[in-house]
Amino acid sequence: MNRVVLNAVVIERGAMRYTPAGLPALDLRLAHESTVTEAGHPRKLSLELKAVVIGPLAQRVGQVELGSAHDFAGFLASMRNGRGVVLHITELL
Repeated sequence: MNRVVLNAVVIERGAMRYTPAGLPALDLRLAHESTVTEAGHPRKLSLELKAVVIGPLAQRVGQVELGSAHDFAGFLASMRNGRGVVLHITELL
């Protein structure tokens, strides 16, 4: 199963665009910081992740304030160039 739930801050938002099928699409950059336990020891995490939201949810996510934290759910896919991953957001929790 490929499902990701991530609490992240929206640090960058592109302009609304449209797919060839006419669906709204929005590119984002998300930042996440937390502390997790790994092998019994605390570990600080800090990451930035590219994300995209396609369809009616793009309008809603487009209204999210930059710098605000939200819970995003979706799935990971390869970027078009095959280098790296992008989070496809399917839910704003």
